[in-house]
Amino acid sequence: MSMIKEFKEFAMRGNVVDLAVGVVIGAAFGKIVTSLVNDVIMPPIGLVTGGVDFSRLRWVLKPADNSDPAHKVAEVAIQYGAFINTVIQFIIIALAIFFVVKVINRMNRKQEQAAAAPAAPAAPPPDVVVLTEIRDLLRQRPLN
Repeated sequence: MSMIKEFKEFAMRGNVVDLAVGVVIGAAFGKIVTSLVNDVIMPPIGLVTGGVDFSRLRWVLKPADNSDPAHKVAEVAIQYGAFINTVIQFIIIALAIFFVVKVINRMNRKQEQAAAAPAAPAAPPPDVVVLTEIRDLLRQRPLN
């Protein structure tokens, strides 16, 4: 029974829950970026490059052989177009994370500057004020 309790404490620790939320949001963000690259960014790039669809670009090492239906041989190809799409997705994700971190750092700097601003010194207690006045009066008296 103590192992279940220990696991529950581990799983409910703040860092683990935060990490789980980050992974789920990261996966969803990955789908958004994939759609952005494939559906928004790549079509104009393909148009500029003469209608080339990068996701279909490949270098065929061995063509498919469908002449014998009993022994179909699949095509062997290097899918460099898919690699290009993946690199573009990575760049977009890196830029998005860069801007998010930049905004968070800017907000943290503003909070640190606000916290570091010197506060007005507190008024001294009344007994210290009286002692300071006595000291100042004694300094003004000439010594005999």
